[in-house]
Formats: sequence, structure tokens, C-alpha cells
Amino acid sequence: MTRAFLTAAFCLAALPVAAQSADDAVKARQGFFTMISTEMGTLSDMARGNTEYDEAAAVAAAQNLMALTGYDLPKLFVDGSSADDIDGTDALPAIWDDKDDFAQKYAALASATEGMDQAVAGGQENLGPALQAVGGTCRDCHQSYRAD
Repeated sequence: MTRAFLTAAFCLAALPVAAQSADDAVKARQGFFTMISTEMGTLSDMARGNTEYDEAAAVAAAQNLMALTGYDLPKLFVDGSSADDIDGTDALPAIWDDKDDFAQKYAALASATEGMDQAVAGGQENLGPALQAVGGTCRDCHQSYRAD
């Protein structure tokens, strides 16, 4: 149910992507990353013991991450929407210099989430390895393409 809702929400939100402004693209990207952060936070809190492990919640967060990373995020990196062009974004111009590498790094994130719902089931001890795999792909992309 949650995956279907997320997919529908993204489809509706992405309809005007081809004609949207750079400001709209930045807002859409930021919304996307907020959702990624929310789901990662749910899993991280459980992994650290800040929140009691709840298998159903962990699986749901992992499924949401899997659904989110199925979205074609690179298309939201439209010309004129880098940190050099617009205040309020951390997207480095390097993204536009090497769009193929950026897309590959995003594809690695999607790959890292494959089967994550099964990986986080069964106990708190399963969260760390799954989070490390996903977090590593986030770090790889941020090092090259995000201003801190």
C-alpha cells in the first residue's frame, strides 16, 4: 500500500518535469531527499537502539526506500539548477559535467536498496549491514556532487 502511494505521488508530482523551472526542480529534489532521509532515519534509530526494533516498521521503511530509488531522480537535475545557479541547493555543477557518472552513482543507490526489505527483517542486528551498504552509496555520491 505504501509503495503504491509513493509511486503514485511521484508520478503525479513529476508530470510537469519537462517544462518545470529550475526552482521547481530543486524543490522536487529536496522533497525526494527528505523522504529518503526520513526512511533512513527510521532504520538508523532502530539500528542504534534509539528506537525499539520493530520489524514491520523496518520492513516498511526499507520498502519505501526501494520504491523511492526506483524513481528517475537524475531527470530533476535540469540545467540552471546547480548551487552556482540557485541559492538553497547543494548540487555541485560537477553533476552537469559528468551526468553519466552521476546517474551511475544513483543507480548504485537503487541497487543497494534491492532486497533491503528482506535484509532488515529478523532482528536489529540485520539493520547495520543493510544501512552500511546504502549509506556507502550515499557517501560516494555526496563526496563528488554535493556541497557541504
